[in-house]
Amino acid sequence: TVHGHLTTLCDRGFAIKRAGEYELGLRFFEYGQYTRRQLEIVRSGAFAVDELEAQTGEMVWLLTHQNGKGIYVYGRAGDNDIDVNTILGTWIHMHYNSGGKAILAHLPTSEVESIIDTHGLPARTAQTITDRERLLAELDRIEAQGYALNRSEDLAGIHAVGVPLIVDGEVRGALSVAGPAHRMSRDRCEGPILDQLRAATDEIDLTLAYR
Repeated sequence: TVHGHLTTLCDRGFAIKRAGEYELGLRFFEYGQYTRRQLEIVRSGAFAVDELEAQTGEMVWLLTHQNGKGIYVYGRAGDNDIDVNTILGTWIHMHYNSGGKAILAHLPTSEVESIIDTHGLPARTAQTITDRERLLAELDRIEAQGYALNRSEDLAGIHAVGVPLIVDGEVRGALSVAGPAHRMSRDRCEGPILDQLRAATDEIDLTLAYR
């Protein structure tokens, strides 16, 4: 029965047999690309990511969420030795990511509580918020100020700032800029980069308004 299924998958391009072992086929890549193209925030936000990379020289990410986790759907590396293709499509816990926290801050508290119950608050670094009440208080601040910071909460030595992407009153994702801590000071994150992020989200909102 299993062999029959594998043969069908191979016939349709979802699996290949190489050196006596089965591997995933590139048909999955085709479906993944199709799925990404259907996302409104990718169609409307990719240009903003490209512009932000040129303006800041830092990593820029477009993040969306599903089933309580975030996923990188588009990104640019900036002046960093990073291969974004190894990160795109990666699922993450949102509580240690600036874009993820920006999303969480604009979800109903009951949904955030459910996400915590389901996925927990695992630590990535010593700076990760792993206490429920502390995280909820942080999310209240983020909602009030309109942006989220990540100061080495995901990766040591990396700082980031993120803003939510809200469509028709619903948070659909987030836009963030990240880079080495020595370049991404708090003043820079909350000053010029935040201004650039907000300008970018205004452009995305305008694009979505005329979709």
